[in-house]
Amino acid sequence: MTSNITNEAIRAFETLKKGGTILYPTDTIWGIGCDAKNEKAINKIYQIKQRPESKSLIILLNNKESLSKYVEKVPLIALDLMDQIDKPLTIIYPNAKNLPSCLLTEGTIAIRITKNEFCSKLIQLLDSPLVSTSANTSGDMPPLIFKQVSNYIKNKVDYTVNLYQNEIKEVKASTIIRFINDFEFEVIRD
Repeated sequence: MTSNITNEAIRAFETLKKGGTILYPTDTIWGIGCDAKNEKAINKIYQIKQRPESKSLIILLNNKESLSKYVEKVPLIALDLMDQIDKPLTIIYPNAKNLPSCLLTEGTIAIRITKNEFCSKLIQLLDSPLVSTSANTSGDMPPLIFKQVSNYIKNKVDYTVNLYQNEIKEVKASTIIRFINDFEFEVIRD
């Protein structure tokens, strides 16, 4: 399976490097993604999802060490929370940097450190964060399995990752927290 993951990561990487979008499995649900530093690709995702740009997107990183590239200051408690919470954790950080403004909401950025092998490999190849948003149009229910992804979405993305399409796994939405300052945060979704 690891060679399949590597091969699919390479195919997805080739699409992303050309400014394309992908439909891919994440550590939560099926998502639409692109290179988080490519503003045109990000705008294409907003168009595919028919989503207002005022609603921000999240990015995936493959390790905690990369956070300092995209956030002015990472609260120490955030690192502790990442180690303590078992399910996927998305954290909204203030004072984002080195990312296109279309990804930011009032200077904040939502980031999840992925534990998904495919996503980690792709981020490593891309050497850039990966945009991750549910594979549905705005207002529709997010697909829990690949078969629930609409044909509209499948036809709009530039590449569909050929992994886990027939698998049904226990799907957990990520916990989302927002930091107010270095020591205070609020739970947006548990």
